Amino acid sequence: MTQLPQPYQEFKKQHAKVWRAYDKLGAAASEEGPLDPKVRELIKLGMAAANKSESAVHSHTHRALELGVSTGEIEHALILGVTTLGFPAMMAALTWAKAAIAEHHE
Repeated sequence: MTQLPQPYQEFKKQHAKVWRAYDKLGAAASEEGPLDPKVRELIKLGMAAANKSESAVHSHTHRALELGVSTGEIEHALILGVTTLGFPAMMAALTWAKAAIAEHHE
C-alpha cells in the first residue's frame, strides 16, 4: 500500500489511539457493503475530487493503481464529475491525478 504522507505518519505516531479508531472505522465502512475494492477506491477518488483535496486525490489515485485500476478508469471517474463539480474543479482533480499517475510509474 502507498506510504502515508509525512504529516499522516506523524499524526499516527503521536495520536496512535485516535489513528487506530479512524483506521477501524474505515475498515468497517469498506466491509459494510457489496462494492469491490476497485469500485470503492474510485468512489473515494471522486469524493476527494469533490472535496477539492489535492492530497486525497493523489492518495486515492495511487491506491487505485495498486488495485489494478487503469489510468483510463481513473480519468473517466474524474471526468464524470464535470457536471456535478464544475469544469474547473474537475480539471484540477484530473491534473492532480495525472501527476500522481506519472509519479506512480516512475
